[in-house]
Amino acid sequence: MSYPVLKGASYVLIHTPDMIVQNGSTCNVERATNPDSEFLKEINNNIRNYEDVVNYMPNQVYIGNNRPEELKNMSMPWCNEKVEGNRFGKLGEIMPQDEFIALMQICDAFDLVKLCEKFVNEVKPKLENNYPELAQFIAKLKGDNIEEGLELVNNHTAEGLYHEDKMVGYVKRAHDVDVNLNAHTMFENLVVKASGVLSAIHLLRSSKINPLDIDYVIECSEEACGDINQRGGGNFAKSIAEIAGYNNATGSDTRGFCAAPTHALIQAAALVKSGIYKNVVVVAGGASAKLGMNAKDHIKKGLPVLEDVVGGFAVLVSENDGINPIIRTDLVGKHNVGTGSSPQAVMTALITSGLDRANLKITDVDVFSVEMQNPDITKPAGAGDVPEANYKMIGALAVKRGDLEKKELKEFVANKGLPGWAPTQGHIPSGVPYVGFCIDDLTTGDKNRAMIVGKGSLFLGRMTNLFDGVSFIVERNNGVEEESSGVSKEEVKKIIAEALRKLALDMIEE
Repeated sequence: MSYPVLKGASYVLIHTPDMIVQNGSTCNVERATNPDSEFLKEINNNIRNYEDVVNYMPNQVYIGNNRPEELKNMSMPWCNEKVEGNRFGKLGEIMPQDEFIALMQICDAFDLVKLCEKFVNEVKPKLENNYPELAQFIAKLKGDNIEEGLELVNNHTAEGLYHEDKMVGYVKRAHDVDVNLNAHTMFENLVVKASGVLSAIHLLRSSKINPLDIDYVIECSEEACGDINQRGGGNFAKSIAEIAGYNNATGSDTRGFCAAPTHALIQAAALVKSGIYKNVVVVAGGASAKLGMNAKDHIKKGLPVLEDVVGGFAVLVSENDGINPIIRTDLVGKHNVGTGSSPQAVMTALITSGLDRANLKITDVDVFSVEMQNPDITKPAGAGDVPEANYKMIGALAVKRGDLEKKELKEFVANKGLPGWAPTQGHIPSGVPYVGFCIDDLTTGDKNRAMIVGKGSLFLGRMTNLFDGVSFIVERNNGVEEESSGVSKEEVKKIIAEALRKLALDMIEE
């Protein structure tokens, strides 16, 4: 069978210091429940500037300028170790807040985003210079008198847009009574769309694909757009494709909490392998609600607020080109409804079910990409080193199965695992941050097999107590076109010719 390939990937971060305070869920809840708290008084003094965010090694790893292995040699906390970073990377960029706010207005299709004229005049040349792909939409960037905006914000009928602690615009509600179209929700959805568009643009740059060759887009973030009659109906995918110039594409949204990106990649692979589409893009914007999510713990530990970026990514899945890593669609792992939610049951289902079908050992996988959350963020918040915990469980499972000697467990974690580097944006860290590196490692690098693992907390929706997860295996392309599972064109021609010949003979005999 002909397996699809991972042909390209992009990763973006947007530094959003004002959105931490104005729009993050932790600060919003604190304002509503304890408006005079010391936390709200202190937080602005603990937010990093743009240069510090760029010069932070995990962020440079995320956009492809550095390898994740380099983090192993750095002392923690990594935020105390400055590096010389760059805004643009091999796989994407770290966008400043002012340009992102302007991009939100460009992505606004219903005249909901209002920006002050001075701000627009300052930021417009930056977008024109950095994003020629948006040339046809730059005209949407316009300034207004935003004086009425403050009253609308105070009345909760608009969501303020702030830069350098000053209000530079606002997002209006899209309906008078529909809570699904209120200002806060519209703000969050525009953040998702804009960060998704940025990811989609960078995918074009990194993969060099013609945007008109993209057939389908799957969006897999954690937000949902819709109105009172179809809350969460979508479609972020086509709205992102429209601005990114994917004019020949259609698409839809996939939701599965943190596991959604891996679900989406499997769906994309299936669509390509079936021959329905040749090029499918999986894309996700970021979550403004998670900005500053663990800020209280970070400040208590004397650290800056480290959840200060919105994340995004895009991955291109295409027909087998004989070069890029193949997705083994026959070796997919999944957490079934009846599996159970204990850590051991989850890990066994996700790691071994795909391997067993190919009679492979856990040790036959060169690298596992699990929940690649940055431990700089999670350890001070009491969640520990999430990737390391996952690798220890995988190693323990290998020992239990007889794939590994117990004395080799520490070496297994060091050799098969990677330090986490992704922001805690929910779906963003789950398996997919490694895909960009995976393409290199399984083509020009020294690795032959990797496993991408996505896990999700379905119980967050209060509809079930179930856990969730899926995984798939990626392998080095052997450069040989696999045997087709169908009938070739030449065989079809031969069959038709034989049938016509027989028909002619039968007519002559009659």
